[in-house]
Amino acid sequence: MSDANVTKQELESVARKVLAAIDRPREREVIERRFGLTGTRETLESVGETLGITRERVRQIEKATLIRTKISLDDSKNLAFDAVEMEIVKALHELGRAAKTDILAEKLLGASDIKARGVITFLAELSNKMVVTTENDRYYPAIVLSDDKEDKTIKQSVDKIVDALKKHGEPTSKDGLFKLISSIGLKYEHPDETAAIASISKQIASLDGKWGLIKWPLVNPRNIRDKIYIVLQQAGKPTHFSDIAIAVKSQNFRRNNVTEQAIHNELIKDDRFILVGRGIYALSEWGYKKGSITDVIRDILKEESPLHREEIVRRVLKVRQVREATILLNLQNQKEFKRVAKAQYALDES
Repeated sequence: MSDANVTKQELESVARKVLAAIDRPREREVIERRFGLTGTRETLESVGETLGITRERVRQIEKATLIRTKISLDDSKNLAFDAVEMEIVKALHELGRAAKTDILAEKLLGASDIKARGVITFLAELSNKMVVTTENDRYYPAIVLSDDKEDKTIKQSVDKIVDALKKHGEPTSKDGLFKLISSIGLKYEHPDETAAIASISKQIASLDGKWGLIKWPLVNPRNIRDKIYIVLQQAGKPTHFSDIAIAVKSQNFRRNNVTEQAIHNELIKDDRFILVGRGIYALSEWGYKKGSITDVIRDILKEESPLHREEIVRRVLKVRQVREATILLNLQNQKEFKRVAKAQYALDES
């Protein structure tokens, strides 16, 4: 649902009236096609082919028409335009003073179709209070509240945020991102503003309050194993594979309709996940290592030997969720271990 006191019809009505004030039909058509005001946004090449002019000529017409229209609006004191401009500005303030165009459209209108985004972008281009950033391989189309910044300047700030995250080397919270950016001289008033500017970059992703580079699995899981890793990190403790499967399915992941068996298979294959009990898995980074109970006992006795039976059990239970009887049974393996005193065991190295 829309959070603003403006409807799609009202925005379109203002845009149509502004368009109608453009005297030359070709200029009006260029604007309509370039902003998708009729429902289809066209490239410079496409518009040029339709009108029989060059790509560069289309760009020149678009730029000149926007400038003249902007001047005309300033001179005429258009109250209808001022009213919708105020609503767009209000929505941007609530979103952190910047937003991708689709997010802004969703905030304003509860929908984000091509025409809605085009109308909002067109009106923002005519405002002295906003800057429209163009899309390419590195940036999303966005609108930013700014009195004096240009598209290029905003993108330079975005690039600095990307570089700062690269140097930081791991995901961080929104507050952490704000501190990180402040430390390199980028001054924003609030963590929400920093996050809003960061969201313009196609190289940055966020998930569950964490911000980082899109190639980092913790903020942009690309496969089942990455999703399992995130779920275990969130749990912070060894978890049964069936509970892991439930958590993966309940998360806001793309394509989260994976089967429990598929998740179990991935747990078995990936060295990041350690079986620590019957169907229970932990992360290797928590200090767990692969191996049987016998392997665990062997590693313990390699570090210190001999040890009392109770101490061996205690240490095994730190890294495996098994019954005490299972540990004692493995301790009776005479090929591996020998009793050297009452309840005292060591490795059998004979």
